[in-house]
Amino acid sequence: MASIRPHPKLDRYYADDSEREGVVNAMFDKGAPYYEWICSMMSLGTGEEYRKRAIRAAGLEPGMRVLDIATGTGLVLRAAVAVTGGTGLAVGLDPSGGMLRECRKNCAAPLLRGRGEHLPFNEASFDIVSMGYGLRHVTDLQTLFAEYSRVLKPGGRVLLLEITQPPSALGRWLNRLFLRNLVPFVARVGTRAAEARRMMDYFWDTIENCVPPDVILGALQDAGFPDASRSVKYGVLSAYVGQKPASRSA
Repeated sequence: MASIRPHPKLDRYYADDSEREGVVNAMFDKGAPYYEWICSMMSLGTGEEYRKRAIRAAGLEPGMRVLDIATGTGLVLRAAVAVTGGTGLAVGLDPSGGMLRECRKNCAAPLLRGRGEHLPFNEASFDIVSMGYGLRHVTDLQTLFAEYSRVLKPGGRVLLLEITQPPSALGRWLNRLFLRNLVPFVARVGTRAAEARRMMDYFWDTIENCVPPDVILGALQDAGFPDASRSVKYGVLSAYVGQKPASRSA
């Protein structure tokens, strides 16, 4: 079965796909100190509460085990810790050492360095697997979602948060104006760091070139989440939710 890449090769950042992982990790390592400030600015201060509502709506309850993949500085992970109410029940994983160092400053949850396509956990280990705005940075959606299914318990759920291009031409123009032009400019001026500007340039280029929602839903369904669905807020914030069948006969 052919792999499903989240977007085509981006020549602006790497010449060959073999370079992609190293280039992206280095980019996020350097941009990590500025990431939370940029996210707060970009969401006009609403991002943290949105993440909390989304993970609760996905079914996370006290006592559940949750794995947050591409945890970054821990924006979704901290929300999960607040809900689970137990030390060690929420675990974060990210390939960027710089992001994990920033995460440790504000989150006591266990953290591991690794990629979502190769999870260092046994089968049926978690009740929920979450990923906040990291889908565009993986190598293959099919491999990623198969790993999600493997580590989830029967009946467990997956939550994916992403930014999606609006369907209308006007919506896409406004999205481009904000994310392609305004956000990188403010990131550079506000942080005085070229690394922050480059990270947000890459952020936009992956959004603009990302596969459409129906491809993501199809990949989730093929990986063992037959009821996978997508909800949209503000025209651009997509929340994908799917449930692993409770048994093989379900």
